[in-house]
Amino acid sequence: MKRPSPDSRLQDVIERLALPGVTIGCRSILPGDECAVFPEEAFDSLSLKARRARGAARIVARELLSRPKCVIPKGRSGAPIWPREIVGSLAHDSDVAVAAVARQREFAGIGVDIEPAQAIPPELVKTIATQRERLTLDASVYGGRLLFVAKEAVFKAVADLDRIFLDHHDVEVDFTKHEAVLRNGRRVELRFCISTHLLVLAFVRHAGRFQRSRLG
Repeated sequence: MKRPSPDSRLQDVIERLALPGVTIGCRSILPGDECAVFPEEAFDSLSLKARRARGAARIVARELLSRPKCVIPKGRSGAPIWPREIVGSLAHDSDVAVAAVARQREFAGIGVDIEPAQAIPPELVKTIATQRERLTLDASVYGGRLLFVAKEAVFKAVADLDRIFLDHHDVEVDFTKHEAVLRNGRRVELRFCISTHLLVLAFVRHAGRFQRSRLG
């Protein structure tokens, strides 16, 4: 059965967001999706809403992997534990769940995040944005929230690579260059879209050593 899709505009841009080696999918979160959470993936303390979103994201991931019985538990860090030789990422807002997967031999890490296309309160921008980033945010009403989504995707992409704690000011995003630079010098590539939702894919291509840069 074909999975229920969100707004067709979001589906179209998500398909264009993918790149060779990475597949992305999405699904509207529906009643009953909580039943897709296997016992190994469940946390008793989660609300029904949270279990439903978790189930929807895992449905998408299993379809992308063509593994309907694949168990994707949550590790101590909160990140999903993927099958051997796979890297991936899950995300959801209140309505839509997304997943992205790739082969570990091609990508060292990937991260995806999604938020509704809505502005955030101006007072939150300082919490999220560096001084340099704030100079470029006035161009879009969604700038602050898109920046938040990008940094959340970056956190996921590098969580198992550097194993260091990062806050929002430890990551500087340049949307014109489609990249983010971490305080340790790691550079992460970005793809993003603005539709009914804001969606960002962050990825680190597989390489022996990463190219260092420096935050301003």
